[in-house]
Amino acid sequence: MSKISKLKVSRENWKQQSVRRGTRERYLDKELKRIKNNRHHDKEQLQQTRALLEAERKKKAPLLSKSDVIYLTLQLFLVARISFRAVSRVLNVISGVFGIFKAYSHQTVINWVLRFSIVKMQSASQLTATEIPSGSFSNGFIWMIDTSIGIGEGKILAVIALDVHHHQHHPSAPTLKNVHCMGVSVSPSWTGEKIAEFLKKMIATQGRPATFLKDGGTDLERAVHLLDQQKLGSPRIDDVSHKIANLVKHKYAQHPLFETFISACGKVSKNLKQTILACLAPPKVGVKARFMNLHRLVTWADRILKHSPPGRAAEGSLLSKLRQSLDDLPQCKIFIRRFMRDVRPLLACQEIIKNQGLSHQTYQQCQVLIEDIPRSSSIRKGFIEWADKQLETAAALGVASSGLPISSDQIESLFGVGKRHGTGDLKDANRIAMRLPALCGELSKEDAQKVQQVSVAQQQEVMGSVSTVIGQRQRTLRHPGKLEKLLEFKEQNDFELIPSPKKWSKNLERPDKIRVLENLPGTPFEVPNRGSPPPKVIENSAIARI
Repeated sequence: MSKISKLKVSRENWKQQSVRRGTRERYLDKELKRIKNNRHHDKEQLQQTRALLEAERKKKAPLLSKSDVIYLTLQLFLVARISFRAVSRVLNVISGVFGIFKAYSHQTVINWVLRFSIVKMQSASQLTATEIPSGSFSNGFIWMIDTSIGIGEGKILAVIALDVHHHQHHPSAPTLKNVHCMGVSVSPSWTGEKIAEFLKKMIATQGRPATFLKDGGTDLERAVHLLDQQKLGSPRIDDVSHKIANLVKHKYAQHPLFETFISACGKVSKNLKQTILACLAPPKVGVKARFMNLHRLVTWADRILKHSPPGRAAEGSLLSKLRQSLDDLPQCKIFIRRFMRDVRPLLACQEIIKNQGLSHQTYQQCQVLIEDIPRSSSIRKGFIEWADKQLETAAALGVASSGLPISSDQIESLFGVGKRHGTGDLKDANRIAMRLPALCGELSKEDAQKVQQVSVAQQQEVMGSVSTVIGQRQRTLRHPGKLEKLLEFKEQNDFELIPSPKKWSKNLERPDKIRVLENLPGTPFEVPNRGSPPPKVIENSAIARI
């Protein structure tokens, strides 16, 4: 075939291939334009459908209002006692069921709890007791006072109020629902003088309590004594648990076998752990306030020794392994026996008094129980002396027949819950103190509505300038070599929150109104100095932050 023929054939083949390729490309271009147009149309329809669905959903009223969501949130944190992040997750899970359209973060939950503390302190100035004791100028409440430490320099001082006539209206011991936080403050240290000054500010706004309930701390005793000297004092009640612990400490702390017993318990715990007998290990008892829970350790020792009866044990048996782990514990039988003889009746009396209050009836029950203690025992004499003194206070308050609240377990429980619930690893004193008022008393829907009304400015006024350990940690660890920044935090004020009447400034301008109280029976208020500045009061609220 000639070259011209070959070129003609090649040209025809190229033309046919070009026609096929052009036909395919034109078809693909048309399909691509059609698909793009359809996709754009589908997107517009999807947006219109979503808009219609959103409009229909907004037409329907949500099952829960904002105040209902706040009430549910506070219930989850304060009653169910789950963490802030867990509350946020629960709200997100049930949002579709209850029509909650907004996702709430854990920080929002924290803010609601802090504002609830503000609401609680606002309502504290309006509290009234069921009955005010006649012949004394008091508010009819028992003020429980105690201090607690946290991480850092801060030490918490809290004051909670309990109705004197609690046992007259409630058959059981008081709980956190029956008490109200009257004041909380954080300071690097608390002396008797500082505590007395804090109580004076509270008395000037809330009135003098019917009585003070405290443990045996020297700083608290000093504060109450200073108030007595300034004619602002009230009768004092010594907590039954601390009193019994002190009586036991005075008798058994110097016992010849006490140190042997404590040392043996530690060695037994070390020997039993990581063995098949680990379930028999002794309970843990802290070194601080050891005699508050020493009876648990002695009770354990009494029970564990009963598992080792007299006689020879088979070689390799569990009894043989147990005896090898007991160390010097069998030598302390005399100490254990005498301790149980003296403490068991007191623990039974303590349970009765805590649940029913101290009255003539409960005191008679206790007198029967302590008959097992020798009459010459200092524990028995000290308990009778303490009970007689407290009964005189109960008679003066008019609750000798119904029962006088005699235990400060409520404020200790308040500190315990505040430290472990919603704090994480850093038990910061300021952050704990902020939430203590929210943990006291009942929670109602009206409170949730008041939480919604608390503004951001009010929250920042009360809690905005407080230094926290978490804030110090975040700002210092990120800047190596800048430890001096910690000194800047030291200059910031610690947290303090007390209720104050709305017309406090007017009362300071008219001290003659306060002087009228001096002519009333009972202990009068102290007239504030005219030159002293009034405490800061949040506008339209009853919160004072000094």
